[in-house]
Order: sequence, then C-alpha cells, then structure tokens
Amino acid sequence: MANEYKLLTPGPLTTTRTVKEEMLFDHCTWDEDYQQITQKIRRQLLELAHCDPADYTAVLMQGSGTFGVESVLTSVIGKDEKVLLCTNGAYGDRQVKICEHAGINYVQYAEPYDRIPDAGKVEEYLRNDPSITHVSMIHSETTSGLLNDIAAVATVAKAHGCTFMVDAMSSFGGVDIPVAGWGIDFLVSSANKCIQGVPGFSFIICNKAKLEASKGKARSLSLDLWDQWNTLEKANGKWRYTSPTHVVLAFSKALDEMFAEGGIPARSGRYALNNRLLIARMKALGFRTFLAEHQGPIITTFLYPEGTKFDFHDMYEFIKERGYAIYPGKLTTEETFRLGNIGEIYTDDIEKVTELLALYMGERGLLSAATGSDSVPAAIAAMDAAGEPIKAAAPAGVKLVA
Repeated sequence: MANEYKLLTPGPLTTTRTVKEEMLFDHCTWDEDYQQITQKIRRQLLELAHCDPADYTAVLMQGSGTFGVESVLTSVIGKDEKVLLCTNGAYGDRQVKICEHAGINYVQYAEPYDRIPDAGKVEEYLRNDPSITHVSMIHSETTSGLLNDIAAVATVAKAHGCTFMVDAMSSFGGVDIPVAGWGIDFLVSSANKCIQGVPGFSFIICNKAKLEASKGKARSLSLDLWDQWNTLEKANGKWRYTSPTHVVLAFSKALDEMFAEGGIPARSGRYALNNRLLIARMKALGFRTFLAEHQGPIITTFLYPEGTKFDFHDMYEFIKERGYAIYPGKLTTEETFRLGNIGEIYTDDIEKVTELLALYMGERGLLSAATGSDSVPAAIAAMDAAGEPIKAAAPAGVKLVA
C-alpha cells in the first residue's frame, strides 16, 4: 500500500500482517467458539501476569485504555474511601481529572515529570492520613518515557492495608510484572500496546477478593468492573454489552504470537535492545535524552541538539514519507519529540529511522551544528559505531530482525 508506514509510537503500534488478517472474519458474539476465545485470552493474560486463577481474574472492558483506568477508579473506590494518586506525567494527571469528574475523594502526590514518586514519601502520606484506603500510580509514564518503581510503592501500600492500583498501559507484556508477587490488586493495560494487538478494549488484572468487595460501588453502568466480571463468569465468556469482535480476534492471535516469540522475556529483551540502540545512535547524532535516569524501554523523549532550530511537523512529514511515523513531545517546559520502540519493530527499523533523521538534518542544514560535520555518511558511520557493541551484546533468543 502506498500509505503504509511503521509506527514508532507507544500504541497504537505496528502489528504483524497475520494479526491484521484475523480481522477479516466477522464473528457473532453469541457463538460459543467466540466466547471461548474470550476465555482463552483471560487465561493467557493471567499467565503473563504470574497470577493464580484461584486468586486473580482478568476482566476485558470495551474502549481505550483510559476506559479501563476509569472503570477501576470509579468501581473500586467507595464514597467513604480515599485514593492517593502518585503522579509524574500527563497520565497520572488524567487520573486526577477522572476522580474530579466522578466525585472520588483523592489526594495527589505529584513529582516533576523527570522524577519518580518516592516510596518513602508515599509512606509519609499514608502515615499522616489514615483515611487513605487506595493508592494508584502509573508504571510506564509515556509523557517522558520514565519507568516508575511500582514494586517499592506496592510494598508500602500493602504495609498500610491499602488497595494498590497500577496503570501499566504501555508496559504490561513489554516489562515483566509479577502482579501477585508485588501485591498489585488492580492492573490496567490495553489491547494495542506491548501484546501488539489493535485498539478497542482494555483489560484489568484483578485481585478476586478486592473485586468482590467492590460490588455496588460503581459510579457508572457501562464501566462497572464487578458487573462486567460477573457477566463474563456466569455467561462463560459472554460480554455484558457488544464486544469489539474483530479486535478480540486480533488480540487472541497477538497473544499466540507473543508466546511463540518467547513470551515476556523475549519481547522485553527485544524492546530493551531497541531502546538501548536508539539512545546510542541518537546520542551520536547530537540528541540527548530528556531523562537523566529512570529511562524505560518503551518510549524515549529527546531534546533537540543545542544550536539547532527544528520544525517538528516538517521533520515528521519527511520521515513519514519514507516509512516511519514518530511522536511529538508532550512536555510543556521543553522542546522535545519522542520515539517509541515497541510493536513489530526491530533493530533494523531503529537503524533506518535514525539514518532518515541524519538525512533530514543534512538536507535542512542542521547536521553540522549537531555533530560538527555536515557529512551524512560520516554521521551514519558514527551511529553505526555507537550501536554495534549494543547489537553484539544482544541476549540469546532476542530477534534482531522480523
């Protein structure tokens, strides 16, 4: 197709052709075989989350990832309860908006966008305010690319008897998260992220006891988490309301392909390798990362080289015409852009897009200020030299090319 290009974004992302082909089939939601596909998905998600089905369950919820987050917040926090929202980016701030809109009692602990919420400070909040019953935070905050320490915060939340909720939208499946082992009660992710499906539903890994305790608390009909789970259980995989059948079929295929790749160890290894290679090649081209520490393996925010004047839209169109879509920055205080490295993306894609960036800079007269030379071949050679040791050290079993 003439308009075909790969997505270097945190989701939606590039999927395999075989995942796309699953959506060519129209399925009836009442068919038992379709309901069994739903049940298969739920079992596989618990396996990825390292959860015993006797203690945890997986609930599929129509809509984007934000629908899933809102479902959890509005379903499990009662009117006489309070949530501590630990935020350091736009997606934590979105949880604040959800709570304000739904009338949920909350307190916000906010860190700057380049720092992670500190478990010690969370402990202070909980010690000083015993009315807090729930704690919520983001794992992979794609505003900056930062990866938060949810394990440390989970320990503190559990010590204070709080229900712990995690938005792992862009990390689940791409970063190993032992949900039960860390004491996470509700984890939310989406079909179109690291499992490499397409947009259309979110899913929630739920502590069964906590989910049962939420019955009757929901502030929404369609986002009632307990009722959604109850219907899935009683009707053996039948959704309460119309499910996105094509998306479900594609997601089932994406899960099978993930396990065939080697599960989370292989996929997280590929993503991490992509990320290390990307950062090394971009550094050779004159780009610094916004984050000095806590960089996650999903998406990276880059600062423009000093002494240069970039037009993001112009750069975006130049690179898109040549096969890749990149991401604008989401920071308000810095001029940045972002490059994701998840989805059906491999090291050769990282090399190609950075070469395109070097070519763009050469054609726009930006290369010399960034690298000290206006030679595109020299810039590419410098990137190759920076990236070669990273590729050579790739873990066994991690695919370098599709």
